[in-house]
Amino acid sequence: MVSIGPYHKNNDQLRPTEKYKLLYLRRFLKRNDRLDMDSCMNELKKLEEEALNCYDDIEGLNIKSHEFCTMLLLDGCFVVEFIRERCEICPRGEDEIIKTNIGCIYNQILRDLMLLENQLPFFVLNKLHDMTKHDDELPLVISNIYFMQYIYFHVMGTLRKHQMMTQRDICSCQMQQSFLKLELDETKAFLRNLIAYEQQSSEVQPKYFSDFAIFMDHIIDSDKDVNLLRQKGIIKHWMGEDKDVSSLFNKIGTGVTTYSTFYYDNECLRASQHCEKGLNRMIANLMHNYFSSPWVGASTVAAIILLVLTTIQTILAITSASK
Repeated sequence: MVSIGPYHKNNDQLRPTEKYKLLYLRRFLKRNDRLDMDSCMNELKKLEEEALNCYDDIEGLNIKSHEFCTMLLLDGCFVVEFIRERCEICPRGEDEIIKTNIGCIYNQILRDLMLLENQLPFFVLNKLHDMTKHDDELPLVISNIYFMQYIYFHVMGTLRKHQMMTQRDICSCQMQQSFLKLELDETKAFLRNLIAYEQQSSEVQPKYFSDFAIFMDHIIDSDKDVNLLRQKGIIKHWMGEDKDVSSLFNKIGTGVTTYSTFYYDNECLRASQHCEKGLNRMIANLMHNYFSSPWVGASTVAAIILLVLTTIQTILAITSASK
């Protein structure tokens, strides 16, 4: 919904929300009579090199110096003013620019500000906040804590449902039954960023969400697998077609590193042992090839009955002939 930082800057689909950045910038400048665009740009120019060092592969984006500092100002004012609105530290009587009751836009912006690749360096935000804050106003770091608490309570239901997988929830389930119910609406964005966080944080062990992505990638190869999991009530999704879900899990694990602390070792071992048993393989092949659907199963049963009747008829014919 909204681009913060350089990575999504040139995404045309995000243009409609640029108007909010201009509205926040205008309100930001009104907070201090001594501020104007030039003075803000001069201050941000001092932070440009340090800010550039916070981003990987930024050279390929071909962002010029003035363009980069303008982005820092527009995006930074958006974040600072949005936090001020949410924390209700704006002057009394000041109208909200993005109103809480505009549910769709508001909720998506909250989500976007959590995305790992959609960020500005905190020292840029802190600088902008200090340029306009009143003497009795809280430091941005404190305001940000309040803001994060606000987001925490706002999305806690989603986080608990989609992400907080405990060892009891997963390991107590049988591999031949539904081990986890997924509702894939905005899980994709959260999951990608949790994986990115784990992958860049060596001290985070075990890497639950990275391992979960790899595990699901092993289970799902095509839309047929998703269809089966959906029929069993394991996956619920509103992504259009089953192939979209299979594509998600086939791609989300790309480049993800696994470690010796892989969380699903026991589940993978049990599944492998189950599949190695000859009887289980034979039953699985029988179900896959001859009972994959009601019509195929009915045809198989009919063929067996026909074979039995034909055999009985042949035996009776031979018996009659020999008599």
